[in-house]
Amino acid sequence: MISKTEPREKLPPGAASEIFRSNLSQGLHAAAQPLTLLRASLCKSQVNQMSKGELRGLAASSALQVERVCSFFKCLQQFVITDSINPRLSATPILPLLAYVIDGIKLLYEKDGVFLRSRVPDTCKPVLIDRTRTLQALSSVLLIAHGLSHAQDTVEVIASSSDVVRIVVRNVKSVVDAVNAETNLSMALAEANIRSQQAKFSWNLHPFSVQIEFQKAPFGRPS
Repeated sequence: MISKTEPREKLPPGAASEIFRSNLSQGLHAAAQPLTLLRASLCKSQVNQMSKGELRGLAASSALQVERVCSFFKCLQQFVITDSINPRLSATPILPLLAYVIDGIKLLYEKDGVFLRSRVPDTCKPVLIDRTRTLQALSSVLLIAHGLSHAQDTVEVIASSSDVVRIVVRNVKSVVDAVNAETNLSMALAEANIRSQQAKFSWNLHPFSVQIEFQKAPFGRPS
């Protein structure tokens, strides 16, 4: 199980394949749990003895487990895609991309009484990224941060620029001992999407924080 990661300057030979296999194994293990529950609850001899009310309850609980299985297999598909298809890197302004992600999720935060605050510089040089993968990763991180926060908590999104462009998502009040399988897989997929672009990704639970570092685009116009 992946609980947190430390920054790595460069993955050693073979490490990327090892991480990919670990992520697939984690996803298969997570999917096995709802499948086992479904298999046990849908035993023919047991179902034949149920009342209409019990069958309705079984249908409702089974639908939930089916959704979990679908979610896990979607993550597995994304791991395979990320590993097998090279990213389309281009010089991209990161601040508008970050604002787009925040704007798309802020209503969810407001609904649950969680504050979402951003601190970004006025300008920032373009970074070399795959736009689609970066959007997916940033959205996942903000959704995870929301899920680990409580009403009146503040999630901060901080961007800074020096030799690299750094993005930090954190909730200094959120201290979590462990996360569930869904959260673990979502974070692992976000990391895979970022690292596939030769960027850096690290996260912690005490307190919750995610740090992403992008390389500045060496030349070319922003896309």
